[in-house]
Amino acid sequence: MGTVNSLVREGVHHGVDLSVRYGRGRWWNIAIVVTTLILYAIAWPTLQLTHDVPAPLMPIISGLAVFPFLLIRAQPALGWAISAVAAMIVPWAFDRVPNYGYPWQVVHILVLLALLVAVCLREEIRIVLVVWLATVLLFFVYLPGNDGWGWAIGLAAIAAFALLVRWLVLSRRQLAREEEISELERARRAALEEKARIARDLHDIVAHHMSLVVVQAQSAPYRLPDVSDEVRAEFESIGVHAREALNEVRGMLGVLRSDGMLPENAPQPGLSRIDELFDASRRAGVHLTARIDGDTGSVSDSAGLAVYRILQESLANAARHAPGSEVSVQVVCGPDRVDLTVRNGASEAGRGDRPVDRPDLGGGNGIRGMADRAASVGGRLYAHPRPDGGFEVSAVLPRVPAA
Repeated sequence: MGTVNSLVREGVHHGVDLSVRYGRGRWWNIAIVVTTLILYAIAWPTLQLTHDVPAPLMPIISGLAVFPFLLIRAQPALGWAISAVAAMIVPWAFDRVPNYGYPWQVVHILVLLALLVAVCLREEIRIVLVVWLATVLLFFVYLPGNDGWGWAIGLAAIAAFALLVRWLVLSRRQLAREEEISELERARRAALEEKARIARDLHDIVAHHMSLVVVQAQSAPYRLPDVSDEVRAEFESIGVHAREALNEVRGMLGVLRSDGMLPENAPQPGLSRIDELFDASRRAGVHLTARIDGDTGSVSDSAGLAVYRILQESLANAARHAPGSEVSVQVVCGPDRVDLTVRNGASEAGRGDRPVDRPDLGGGNGIRGMADRAASVGGRLYAHPRPDGGFEVSAVLPRVPAA
């Protein structure tokens, strides 16, 4: 539903943008037509002041000088070509009046220069070069004396200015596109970070409690006296289904996990809830001894969250991989750091004929997630087997993570 709404908003946005562009284009067209009519109203009456043209031909000659301006927005190169051809025909076909020094009307010159600017702004560079050279040659041929050199320099300056404006506009458009791509990339990174946060919380919370369900189901026949075969089979079925659920959770985590995970900003459990975690583990049958030294109140929220999650995962691993073993936890809050150690012995069930799982040190979500937790606050985590067949997890975390 959120995707549909975003598409609708995007469609509305583009619709509004297209309507704005259409409105601007319409006003531009109106301005071009009005300007052309004004120029034509000037060119027709003043043509007799510049050239000896018969009265019936005056509206036609004035139109050749002015009407190419109508193409300045749609086809500037075509408009320039028509204006240039007219500029070659008029001096050849009609004489100038005495004391007039230019081969064309001033209006005609203005239209020709405006079309040259439009070509520089919109056409390909090779077309711009051809149009500029042809315009310079046209002024060299038809202007008397040394005026051709001055016009050549002026035309070069006009073309250079138009090209600078063109490149400035193109660079601003490119910058706007790059900013849009950057916004999309930031949104994509935010989505990936949100996926990573969901994956980490899913593993820390759901997998932890599911692991306790597995441990309780599998250790119940050993903890409870006089368990019948039917009850034992029921416990085994519960354990099998819980393990299948854990496998599905791990498969989903493989899709959601990504690199560059960041610590959460939302309220999360911390050191104040460690006792609840200990009680839940003891109710699940874990033989747990815990010791907390130092002032836990001055530990930052992010460091406290990391300690809680690492401890939660370590107890779940101990219960799952070494059921029945002794587990000891020690948390020491020093002046500038927090030291956490979780040790468990060899599994009592593993001493018999029944195989017991060992933690995966290579790519398991649990140990990797704990390492990510420690690194997110600037700490370090160590996980390794013990010589007596048990396992140890230790972490060193700063009380207040560095900015």
